[in-house]
Amino acid sequence: MSLPKVLILNQPFTTDSGGGITLSNLIRGWDKDKLAVACSGYEIKGNIDPQLCDQYYQLGEKEHKWIFPFSILKRKYPSGPIQIAPSAEGESTTISVSKLRVKIIMNVFYPLLEHLGVFHAASTYRLSEEFCAWMDEFKPDVIYAQASDRGSIAFCIAVQAYLNKKMVFHMMDDWPTIISSKGLFKNYWRRKIDQEFRQLLDRCSILMSISDYMTEEYAKRYGKTFFPFHNPIDADFWRQYQRDDYSLSESPTVLYAGRTGLGIQDSLKTIATSIQRVNEALNLSIKFVLQTPELPDWTSLFPCVQHRKLVPYRDLPKVFSEADLLILPYDFSAISTQYIKYSMPTKASEYMASGTPIVLFAPEDTAVVQYAKKYHWAALVTENNIEELTTTIKHLFSDASHRKKLAKQAQYIAESRHDEKTVSRAFKELICSTTI
Repeated sequence: MSLPKVLILNQPFTTDSGGGITLSNLIRGWDKDKLAVACSGYEIKGNIDPQLCDQYYQLGEKEHKWIFPFSILKRKYPSGPIQIAPSAEGESTTISVSKLRVKIIMNVFYPLLEHLGVFHAASTYRLSEEFCAWMDEFKPDVIYAQASDRGSIAFCIAVQAYLNKKMVFHMMDDWPTIISSKGLFKNYWRRKIDQEFRQLLDRCSILMSISDYMTEEYAKRYGKTFFPFHNPIDADFWRQYQRDDYSLSESPTVLYAGRTGLGIQDSLKTIATSIQRVNEALNLSIKFVLQTPELPDWTSLFPCVQHRKLVPYRDLPKVFSEADLLILPYDFSAISTQYIKYSMPTKASEYMASGTPIVLFAPEDTAVVQYAKKYHWAALVTENNIEELTTTIKHLFSDASHRKKLAKQAQYIAESRHDEKTVSRAFKELICSTTI
């Protein structure tokens, strides 16, 4: 198929974020010179993969304006094209970011703006002459966009109006549900952002969701058809180390790989407690391995917990297949459940492809649980109940045939429903259909 030139808004090709990995796997195989990315400076952080795309425009102080006095406090990113080159390892470029600055902004600055009811009006986007010239030089045939706040909604609308090209919009999380849930004027902002978001959807030619559950909900909420596209997997890549032996390792492990936010921390502590109980009941020495960016401070209370730093993506098949169980926990708080309800975690398809049995510890009314119930690819614990979780883990460690049955079913679903060759082709065909 003849591939059009695509301008991607608000999502860089990162190798250490769910959105970046998902987009990378969906679009892999596209002509590199036909892809360009425009996103804010704070989004261009972490590991950027230049193998898929190296044409980037950083939306900085000429495009993203903060009102006084917030303009004094916020970091000013330079505007313009930036060079993305391979790192010394030849895989990705790491863009450094101040962790202290991020903590201050996320824990102090943004909450203050939300409380005052001015967060959604504290900054605006505009199309600078430099950015317009960059777009004119690239000459995109179609726009692929994501958004997660009021500013990015307005930015997508402005770019589409300027270029007058068809736009594909991809929804990753149900952020409109919680975007204005606290602070002064929250009801005003909720209504206004909903109105602006609907205007964005009206300007799009193709709408994409992240799950079947989201597609069903958005058909009712917005009266529009969304095509579900979740993170696909390269079946050949994951077959390299696919687990096929379901006897327990000499040192059995339960592995969690991912982030450690506040709500997840509570679920991880519950899991650690359950594993200690299983060790006592079965006279085992199961280790709960946390493959996370940082070591949580509570882990010293649990002898079963071990910490492992994040590994390169190329090593994940081996790491996942070496575990005896993989566990996928969610936050059970009400506000978090609202946000994640219709989302599918990026690692779900990767877990399934590994050949290692999965325990899903998440609220019942979420896309990932509904998907697992429908296709039986994980052991489910849908209540935040330590006894139920302990019983489930104990049963899996006591029954090799059950572990194998779960793992083989997950492997089958991964290869039949999430194979990159099939999913990526459908994704590309849908984008190409906008230029016919």
